[in-house]
Parts: sequence; structure tokens; C-alpha cells
Amino acid sequence: MFTGLIEEMGTVKSIKRRAKSMELTISGKEVVKDMRKGNSVLVNGVCLTVTSLQLPVTSFSVDVSPETLKKTNLGELGIGEKVNLERALKLSERLGGHFVTGHIDGMGIIKKKIKEGEAFFFEIEAPEEIMNYIIPKGSIALDGISLTIVDFNKNRFNVSIIPHTLEVTTLGFKKVGNKVNLEADMIGKYVFKMMKEEKSVTSDFLKKHGYKR
Repeated sequence: MFTGLIEEMGTVKSIKRRAKSMELTISGKEVVKDMRKGNSVLVNGVCLTVTSLQLPVTSFSVDVSPETLKKTNLGELGIGEKVNLERALKLSERLGGHFVTGHIDGMGIIKKKIKEGEAFFFEIEAPEEIMNYIIPKGSIALDGISLTIVDFNKNRFNVSIIPHTLEVTTLGFKKVGNKVNLEADMIGKYVFKMMKEEKSVTSDFLKKHGYKR
């Protein structure tokens, strides 16, 4: 489990492409401090498993499966590119951001990037299955970054990016036309599924799901 609060930007050091998968080696400063083989790490919003560490520990390697390559933008990375990194959440930490699993729902495309004062306004085009979970002021993870939705229409939503986020994440480098990994809010997914199955909220529905008056 993650929060969508990026700890640092890492750098892609090497890419080993296989028939249908690949291995990424990424360097970092913060996330490698207590990293161990088998740990989970969020790379551009994708939960991956550390398969090896390079000594002295300044970089780590992860395997990217065929399914992940299909559903995310990791396959478009090049050597030297920056990636957003976050270690798994500790129970002793304050919970900022929102619950992020690292299981990407699909990719969006940046359609607009407009400067608004010191911040930037991003308009993202997203697939219908993701738009089903979009609500005003709701949460979404964009390349692993926890953001708040400003507004939306049928197939696009908008987010406002503050200067700090632009400085410490890859959103500062993103351009119109770039693809971004999207993960909808986990709670919203459960609510949507429950409401779709039940059609309406009735007294029987509430009793079935443990509500007691």
C-alpha cells in the first residue's frame, strides 16, 4: 500500500528488454536507504518488486511483466529518464495523500497543460472505465502522484498541479500528448461496484451491509 506522496525522482540506469517483458535498473538516494530484495516499490505509480540491489546500494532492479507493459507507460521509458518513486507505507507514518495500491487501471493522455499563476492546469483524457470513478474533489493517482480532481466531463478530467509537485515529480517534464498511468480511488471502485449491483440504496441493502439503526 502507498499514499501517492512521491519520495524522490529516480533515474533509469539500464533497460534489458526480453521477448515480452523487461528489467529496469533505477538509481535513487532516499528509497534505497532501507531497501531489501523482495520489497515493493512504486515506479511511476506501478507497484513492482525489487529483484536485486547493486552494491553499494545506489540502485535497484525490477522486472516488468507483459501485462504491466500493456497497461502502463513503463515500456516507453528510456535510459536517463526520471521516474517517480515511493516506498511502501509504514503503519507508523502519517497517512497523507490517499490509498494507492500501485495496480494501474489504464493510461490517460495529457490534452492540455495551461499555466495558472504559479501552478499548472492539466486536462487528462481517460478511458470510460476510469471515468466511472471520477467525482469532483475526488482522488486519483497520476503516475503515482496523489492528486485532487477539480472537475470533469464525459471523457476528461482536470487537476491543478502546485509548484512543489512540479518540482519534485516528473509532471514538471510532461508535455501535451504524453501518456500517464492512472489509478482510480480504491474506495470509489468498491462503492461503484456495490451501487451497480444493488441499483439503489434500500433498507434491505443497508441491513445486508451491516448498517444498524
